[in-house]
Amino acid sequence: MTEYLERPSGTIAYDDSSNAGPLIVAAPGMGDLRSAYRHLGPLLVAAGYRFAAMDLRGAGESSADWDDYSDAAIAEDIAALVRHLEGGPAVLIGNSLAAASAVIAAAEEPDLIAGLVLIGPFVRDVPMPAWQRKAFRAMLTPPWGRRAWVSYYRKQMYPLATPPDHADHVDRLGRSLAEPGRFRAFRSLAFNSHADAESCLDGLSIPALVVMGTADPDFPDPQAEARYVADRLDATLLLVDGAGHYPHAEAPERVAPHLIEFLEQHHAA
Repeated sequence: MTEYLERPSGTIAYDDSSNAGPLIVAAPGMGDLRSAYRHLGPLLVAAGYRFAAMDLRGAGESSADWDDYSDAAIAEDIAALVRHLEGGPAVLIGNSLAAASAVIAAAEEPDLIAGLVLIGPFVRDVPMPAWQRKAFRAMLTPPWGRRAWVSYYRKQMYPLATPPDHADHVDRLGRSLAEPGRFRAFRSLAFNSHADAESCLDGLSIPALVVMGTADPDFPDPQAEARYVADRLDATLLLVDGAGHYPHAEAPERVAPHLIEFLEQHHAA
């Protein structure tokens, strides 16, 4: 059931398992919904953890119009939700762009955050060819940009396996992005700089797990990027062979045991 957190410039939608146990707060990547964690979350709840997943500002059931879509602004939303749930310190799960916000939140609120799980993480401005940047920007240009993203998400982002309810999830994503203001918000997120997150990496002293699909199409060399992030954070590294940008959705049964082992070490009751 959707709940809402009031923020100074809008509302953040989230759901909360509400059970007893150490708190985990999960945020999806840009252009996705909190239901991306619909298969991973129940596995963590079954292991004894309280699991809350949020929609990013501008996405899903969060309000559409905000004056700031930066990584730092999303980090403030994440920290505010942890405080609101009164379950901290919490472990944060951040996918893609939300990994950058999770890093910033941990740097800004060290007493509030117990650990990080970074999945397909963009925590710096990853070097890539200029043509690739231009192609991505062109793909997301109105009026075709929304349909192009939904098609790309449907066909390219899950190379290992699609969940049995993948079609329903993608259809829900497409309907959400068609709502007034949401694709504009998505485009604002899509071109964020992650320099603020990179500046926090070396100063963090916090348990971290980096999860990367070896076939993630968003990185020129996903394994090299995963090792770079893990080295900067002195983090545990999990490479999910053949998975794309959403290994938590493609292979939750492979990701969950490693995540639970990490949580047992660093976030026990």
